[in-house]
Amino acid sequence: MTGPVIDVPGLQELLASDDPVVLLDVRWALGHTDGHKQYQRGHIPGAVFVDLEKDLAAPSGSGSAGRHPLPDREDFQRTACRWGINPGDTVVAYDAVGGTSAARAWWLLRHAGLDAAYVLDGGVVAWHRAGLALEGGDVVPAEGSVELSWGRMPVVEMWDVPGVVAAGRLLDARAKERYRGDREPVDPRAGHIPGAFNAPAGDNLTEEGTFRSPEELRAAYEALGVRGGAPVAVYCGSGVSAAHDVVALEVAGYKAALYPGSWSQWSSTKGSPVAVGPQPGEWPGTGRKR
Repeated sequence: MTGPVIDVPGLQELLASDDPVVLLDVRWALGHTDGHKQYQRGHIPGAVFVDLEKDLAAPSGSGSAGRHPLPDREDFQRTACRWGINPGDTVVAYDAVGGTSAARAWWLLRHAGLDAAYVLDGGVVAWHRAGLALEGGDVVPAEGSVELSWGRMPVVEMWDVPGVVAAGRLLDARAKERYRGDREPVDPRAGHIPGAFNAPAGDNLTEEGTFRSPEELRAAYEALGVRGGAPVAVYCGSGVSAAHDVVALEVAGYKAALYPGSWSQWSSTKGSPVAVGPQPGEWPGTGRKR
């Protein structure tokens, strides 16, 4: 397999092989707390439930690091073993929202050195649409023994943002209305980082909730000014749906960095500039629109 995404037939083939596979059900969406109940009602057979708030993020604390800070290496190591991951396993993460939460699990696994990690294209919806069975209840796997590393995926911190804006493209994966600043349901201030271009994670998907083709994604990102050899970084509200853009950019042939603190960190930091409206705006002090 190549690329970060696997489709339902590909997963069926993988499950029918002798290769060990771990399935992760990342049933989460902003503002919803019933992910575990959804999982218990029906999940892909053998899938382990992943609690995004507890398993894929450190405690948010004061908010200075954002609402979903990256977990530390030791905690994520323990979590991966609790999921039952062993050396040589292939891991496939899925959700019910087009991969916009499963991408966070994929990104962390890749960050931790697990190259054989994938997002299921279309998630549990595509699996069910294909007429394949679901099972209820909870799956509790045997403890795994995988040894993970850390720091394998590119990351930008808050102080790196001006350099990305100046030299490449900073993308905002939130919905258009949040980018424009029409409303802000979660974070302290509305708007976006000056110089950031809006690339909503939902735009990566077809009407069926699967990823658009590499050619379509490449054209969409190039229209936003993404170019080979220039840095590109992505943020969202708290570093979750931004990972979906990272997946889509990789499908399109680009390597993108994640800004984990995202808007939740930026908007909470005193003195950080904010732009509103549908355009990227200009970085303060430059006099140049980006």
